[in-house]
Amino acid sequence: MELHQLESFLVAADKGSFRQAAVSLHLSQPSVSTRIQKLEDHLGVPLFHRAGRGVRLTEMGRAFLPYAQSALRSLREGREVLATGRNAPGGLLTIAAARNIGTYTLPAIVERLRHRHPDIKAHITVGRSRDALDMVVAEQAQVGFARELRHEEVATTHLYDEEVVLVVHPDHRFAMLGAARLADVAREPFILYDPGSAYFRLIQTYCRREGIQPRVEMRLDSIDATKHMVELGIGISFLPRSAIRREVERGELRTISLGPENRVALQTALLMRIADSHPPQVLALLEVLSEMYGAKFEALAV
Repeated sequence: MELHQLESFLVAADKGSFRQAAVSLHLSQPSVSTRIQKLEDHLGVPLFHRAGRGVRLTEMGRAFLPYAQSALRSLREGREVLATGRNAPGGLLTIAAARNIGTYTLPAIVERLRHRHPDIKAHITVGRSRDALDMVVAEQAQVGFARELRHEEVATTHLYDEEVVLVVHPDHRFAMLGAARLADVAREPFILYDPGSAYFRLIQTYCRREGIQPRVEMRLDSIDATKHMVELGIGISFLPRSAIRREVERGELRTISLGPENRVALQTALLMRIADSHPPQVLALLEVLSEMYGAKFEALAV
């Protein structure tokens, strides 16, 4: 299997035509057909239905498509990394981040980094904290932003504590009072974010510790969807403070105090593989994080 075969496959799949793919690739149509035929021979399955002047993917072709896209993207990123060299803080910085961090915290970090080093290009993958750790371990990402997970091959450096706060509609009775008791909170309809997330597990642990059995009305996989439900007055929720800052400033949501003894926070960290050295773009990121959060990264090198 060769790179130009994958490229021809992807362009033909996008264009729905070997002829149009040939035009895009500045090749003859027979050359494109030969490349794809050799790829099919290598894989042992037909990738296209050939009918009339157009082509369409077979079921096997559709199954193979995302893997071909990922392989080609990885190769191109690898070429870009090598092309930048290692003597200047430029090039590609690959980042894996938990959803909330990637949506609400990471943009400010990347903005400051790009302002200082315009030649650095950030490639960000967003998932769950465990995904970020797995990508760092597999060297699919140079750094990860996630909750404080541990792995023998990874250095975990604390950045900040993400406070998780009780959020209600501005007309909710808790908003009128400015505070709430845990016993009253347990009687309200709850909207919880992403049962597989660190936030959900943190809230579950907190509720069990305090003897609360919340009335869960909805379990959503999006913080934005959860915020919208609370804005409509459908229920209340625990959400990370960074995710609701704008809505609170605009008066669309209210945060409710449960007292300092009931503060809920999730530790957020930078994850990096332990190594003898790190490329300049990673070191540039560490400088920015040191300034923003006062983090110390001396332990990252062995």
